Amino acid sequence: MKITKINTFLVRPRWCMVEIETDDGLSGWGEAVIEGKASTVRSCVEEMQEYLIGKDPSLIEDIWTTLYRGAFYRGGPILMSAISGIDQALWDIKGKKFNAPIYDLLGGSCRKKMKVYSWIGGDRPCDVAAAAKERQTAGFSAVKMNATEELQIVDSYDKIDAVLERVASIRESVGKYFGIAIDFHGRVHKPMAKILAKKLEEFDPMFIEEPVLCENMEEFKEIARHCNIPIATGERLFSKYDFKRLFKAGGVDIIQPDLSHAGGITEVKKIAAMAEAHDIALAPHCPLGPVALAACLQVDAVSYNAFIQEQSMGIHYNVGKSVLDYVRNKDDFTFTDGYIAFPLLPGLGVDINRELVLEENCSPHHWKNPIWRHADGSISEW
Repeated sequence: MKITKINTFLVRPRWCMVEIETDDGLSGWGEAVIEGKASTVRSCVEEMQEYLIGKDPSLIEDIWTTLYRGAFYRGGPILMSAISGIDQALWDIKGKKFNAPIYDLLGGSCRKKMKVYSWIGGDRPCDVAAAAKERQTAGFSAVKMNATEELQIVDSYDKIDAVLERVASIRESVGKYFGIAIDFHGRVHKPMAKILAKKLEEFDPMFIEEPVLCENMEEFKEIARHCNIPIATGERLFSKYDFKRLFKAGGVDIIQPDLSHAGGITEVKKIAAMAEAHDIALAPHCPLGPVALAACLQVDAVSYNAFIQEQSMGIHYNVGKSVLDYVRNKDDFTFTDGYIAFPLLPGLGVDINRELVLEENCSPHHWKNPIWRHADGSISEW
């Protein structure tokens, strides 16, 4: 079997899909995207074609290593996201070739289903108590929300109090044992992160996410000293080498590599194993589409330390199209009592509606994240 063609598609709301075709008639799908830079990643995938055409798609490790080590300059969001989508598609082909889910080829599942959480509140969080109660009624046992709006490096306590009021309203609405994950989204700098993390303790959050940006990963240990809440991070790290530095810095309890940013199934399986050796939990980042979610589930199935999975059905970013719009086997992606079963179809386990992908690609999206500014006119972290 040989690779004959690489196709790339920009589809709403903000995704880039990759399709790899072979002379055997099998094709595989991947999601290669950095949100807000989808066209750049698409160009990178197209630039990598010359390393792929004519190659045996079953040689995944060799192809991955060629794409990574064959470049003098390596790593980072664009290159690794391009490799991620290609890697997912290659695994999809391999699973279809052997008529098995990818997790069977990785040693078989170590669990029967995967716990998931749902997003609430939007970019500027509001109505979170009612939304959390709605998700609880729908069977979920955990939600995640953005903690704050704009927050300067040192800011006023009224913004801290607003966060606490929102989280308190959720806890009152859903009860003591419902999971509440609070995403600082990199919007909070160390001086305020220490304060906010300590004050959130009384609400027993499931975790706080990105209390500071990974550029400042050495500060996670200090923030951990100020609170007894698990700290999660990793969506803006792109390789096992990035995570090696994170583990050395310490202070983190949960990692969140993104299967469409951090090298795909091949690399994230290794990152998950590294985390397990450090007694660190895995909760893959996935505010993306159906292929990315299916890839996450393959790694969740075979990673002992995986404990919960992000998914983007109903997330505030999905405007115009959503996850299941592109899926023919929708029933395989339903949630029951806050869990999802692992895909049963060969490969990634997602049957993509190619006709809709082609239609969407005729008018490619141009999604960009908003640019926020503080009251003084300076740039705010989004």
